[in-house]
Amino acid sequence: MTSSPSVASCAPSVRNLPPDAVANPRVDEALDVASIAGLDLFDWQANVLRDACAIRADNVDRWAAREVGLIVSRQAGKGSILEVRQLAGLFVWGERLQVHSAHEFRTCYEHFRRIVGLVENCDLLRKQVKIIRTGAGDQAIELKSGARLRFIARSRASGRGFSADAVYLDEAFHLSNETMGALMPALSARPNPQVWYTSSAPHASSDVLHSVRERGVEGTDPRLFFVEWSNHVDVDPTDPAAWHRANPSMGLLVSEEDIAAEQRSLSPAEFARERLGIPESPEGITNHPIPLDAWETLTDATSATATNAARVAFDVSPDRRFSCFSAAGRRADGLGHVEVRDNRPGTDWVIVRAAELAEGHGCPITVMRGSPGASFIDEFERAGVAVDVMSPNDYAEACGRFIDATRGVTPDIRHRGQPLLRVALSNAQTKPSGDGGLVWSRRSSTTDITPLTTATMAWGRVGDGSATKSRPVFAY
Repeated sequence: MTSSPSVASCAPSVRNLPPDAVANPRVDEALDVASIAGLDLFDWQANVLRDACAIRADNVDRWAAREVGLIVSRQAGKGSILEVRQLAGLFVWGERLQVHSAHEFRTCYEHFRRIVGLVENCDLLRKQVKIIRTGAGDQAIELKSGARLRFIARSRASGRGFSADAVYLDEAFHLSNETMGALMPALSARPNPQVWYTSSAPHASSDVLHSVRERGVEGTDPRLFFVEWSNHVDVDPTDPAAWHRANPSMGLLVSEEDIAAEQRSLSPAEFARERLGIPESPEGITNHPIPLDAWETLTDATSATATNAARVAFDVSPDRRFSCFSAAGRRADGLGHVEVRDNRPGTDWVIVRAAELAEGHGCPITVMRGSPGASFIDEFERAGVAVDVMSPNDYAEACGRFIDATRGVTPDIRHRGQPLLRVALSNAQTKPSGDGGLVWSRRSSTTDITPLTTATMAWGRVGDGSATKSRPVFAY
């Protein structure tokens, strides 16, 4: 395999691998087969393929990543990564059925033509082909071994009626929940399935891609490999360094001069999304009382509370998939500090961790009455963990205090830039509280915002002297 060493590609902005992923030695074989067919990847492309096709440390016959998310600017060469993966599925790994889909027929057809060209121009590969179907809506490559690669334009019915080993969802920015409902069950009957989402940055209407990206940025999904080249929303759009940051093939497939021309001709929103890798906010997310750019200015990587002067709050996500502890307090300079202390799947670890945090900080664990985490109040007490029950009215006050602390000439709150808090804040909706204020709305938010709600609860107890006004603290 050859690559282009003359131009160094930028590192991805986000790269989260499954925790048990180990290198798959057969990826080199896949790269060699593609090279024989005339397709050589750049280093960054080969690295994405290696990560996506990593195997589990405890089971080398299974992909570490059941899902692969790749977000990178247009014309960067993500299609070539898919081509190598698909050739490998046909000629190296013997996958019985792969399905490549795109929103538009012409995009899907162009990818089909590129794959066919690679196969037909290589004697080694062509001799293994049984038939290449070219009929409208029935494009496919079928080998004598029985391995098949199908190409379909997406619809609500796409994927029904067959069971695939790998599904490639190109143009994932235009992927609907209805289409996913048709496609995803096609994976369930296979022993080692994999689904790829490839796209430029999400549009406002990209519900599915926003969801994938949120999980990828959080890095908490043990079966998702996610990689992205992007910029922050406040980046200077005329800065070539920002162009390079979101375009790993800059200098290889696209030139600085080309991007400069795009910057002059495209609308700012279009250029930000397609070339700078900045996603649009999801539809309906309009009531952000704390803008992300304002939140970013409050980042201090060294921020921490003074000694053990912190309050700790706990809650569980509404679907009970994750449990979260967050802390808040005052720093040595008097400014406030908030952070997520622990966020993990499930609830079986909660009691032990609550005891550790309560003892370590010398404070009760704050839990809001009526929240999903309220089911642990009695369990905490039975385990000897001091409990502070926050009323809904106190929570509404805490939300107001949290929002106020991010505003003004000298905002009070500082944080360490944790992705969990940033993702929660970027997707959090608000709703009116009973007394006319605002509280975070879990039901209308587009992702789990428990890291934000617990940080808010903890902040509400900082310096207000109300640790016991809602319910007695039981100390053992």
